[in-house]
Amino acid sequence: MKIVVLAGGISTERDVSLSSGTMIYRALKKSGHQAILIDVYFGLEQSDVDPDELFTKDEKWDANFQGVGEIDPDIEEIKARRTTGDDGFFGPNVIRICQASDLVFLALHGENGENGKVQAAFDLLGIRYTGTDYLSSALAMDKKLTKEIFEIYGVPTPDAVYPAKGERPDVTFPVVVKTSLGGSSVGVYIVQNEEEYETALNDVYRYEGEAIIEQYIKGREFSVGVVGGEALPVIEIAPISGFYDYKNKYQAGSTVETCPADLDKEKTAFMKQYAEKAFHALRLQSYARMDFMMSESGELFCLEANTLPGMTPTSLLPQEALAMGRSFEELCEWIIHVSMEKYEK
Repeated sequence: MKIVVLAGGISTERDVSLSSGTMIYRALKKSGHQAILIDVYFGLEQSDVDPDELFTKDEKWDANFQGVGEIDPDIEEIKARRTTGDDGFFGPNVIRICQASDLVFLALHGENGENGKVQAAFDLLGIRYTGTDYLSSALAMDKKLTKEIFEIYGVPTPDAVYPAKGERPDVTFPVVVKTSLGGSSVGVYIVQNEEEYETALNDVYRYEGEAIIEQYIKGREFSVGVVGGEALPVIEIAPISGFYDYKNKYQAGSTVETCPADLDKEKTAFMKQYAEKAFHALRLQSYARMDFMMSESGELFCLEANTLPGMTPTSLLPQEALAMGRSFEELCEWIIHVSMEKYEK
């Protein structure tokens, strides 16, 4: 197949996306696909680009892509580097190239890529892509909406309040303060006192006009991928220090990950059932990943859904697939298969 791996963009998860895209691109090439890797924001600047020729071109599309740093990128600096075209999300020639493909493998993460806008644009342009559709993407990207839907459908989730910018509700520490539309734990804080609370709120309001102040669950952290409606093995995440923040997610050696998780059969079954229930409640298609906490008393809480889970060297979904006996290349093929099913209905 002629496949465009679309990565990069201008979300706080840009670097993660480029790392995912590189891994996916290499896997698709290894599997024999005519794959190319493009940064959605910078595109290809050549004025004489022939999209059909790109897929057979002998070029290492991953040559200039870097790994994930310890901090999220400076988006304004990224924007300043683009000197051609307008200031829109899609860089030069991106749409033309995607239209010439059989499928776009979305390696985008964060608000610009997972919020449904790219999916909606591609639907209008007749471009096929991996992952869920625009509406379910938008629902899952908004953590406030996600929690409200979870409550309606009986998926346990931590209690929360949602103050608007400038509001500062009274809380009992510790609490979790986070953005509604962020990802990769950018804009997520576990606060223990008034000073940390003030700092966290100010930072969250810098990103968005509304905050989520959530019940803090002390216990163990887990994740469950769902592909084609089927829950994968449960993986446990145990950061060596701190919590599962941006640095611990993407720096090798920062976190101990165990898959399958060391849980009894009953807890494992419940968590997988809740993951599948969350998948269907949010009207998700193709694949996703659900994050969980288990309290010290054994109570389960679903935190959120990730509609384009990371595919980096340290990401969780590939580890879960491997526990099933599926290699990274096989996981990519599986994602392609379940994604194409939505076009066959």
